[in-house]
Amino acid sequence: MSTPTFSQRFQRVFLTGLLTLLPLWLTWFVVKFVFVFLSNTSRPLIEPLSHRIAASFPHALGWINAESVQATFALVATILVIAGVGWLTRRVVGQRLLGWFEALVQRIPLASTIYSSVRKLLDILQTKPDGTQRVVLIDFPHPDMKAIGFVTRVIREHGTGRELAAVYVPTTPNPTSGYLEVVPVEKITPTDWTVDQAMSFIISGGAVAPETIPFDPPARAPAAPPAP
Repeated sequence: MSTPTFSQRFQRVFLTGLLTLLPLWLTWFVVKFVFVFLSNTSRPLIEPLSHRIAASFPHALGWINAESVQATFALVATILVIAGVGWLTRRVVGQRLLGWFEALVQRIPLASTIYSSVRKLLDILQTKPDGTQRVVLIDFPHPDMKAIGFVTRVIREHGTGRELAAVYVPTTPNPTSGYLEVVPVEKITPTDWTVDQAMSFIISGGAVAPETIPFDPPARAPAAPPAP
């Protein structure tokens, strides 16, 4: 058995280090993206306010002008606003304000289409479907391969009345992009997964998943022959 060369040993060590650091880097990238996004949301309001406070108390509160301090305050402010909206939405007053806001958005042509579509999708994913499992597998991109998807609704084929499922197939690791497929209900494979389990499976590239999953659609009883 030949002794591995220095180049081969270095490649193995480098690959091991890369596989060790890659999950940490991806986690840091996602967390940083979320924190920066939340911070930048309130930054236009926090910066002028911090400048005024620092100008009024230059010796005691001059440190508020530091960029890191402003980013932290903006992040906290955004989180508090989101939590406040969630708390208010659970109250009657908040529901009325939300209804007023939605009525206002409906008057804006492009905004109304985007808002209503996203709102309906989120409501669908948070509720249990009737008659069809939410998380399913479909033949994609060809019959020997499966893709995980979410049934958003069931419609009927014109003329035959056959049930067709509208299935949203998200991509990995970004589930906000994907494909919309129309699949006959008899060709989808239902699962007992929750939406959270499916999202973890998609984002992790399949690393986080239950131990078992069905692959083939359930066998359906043949249609009864017409009466003579």
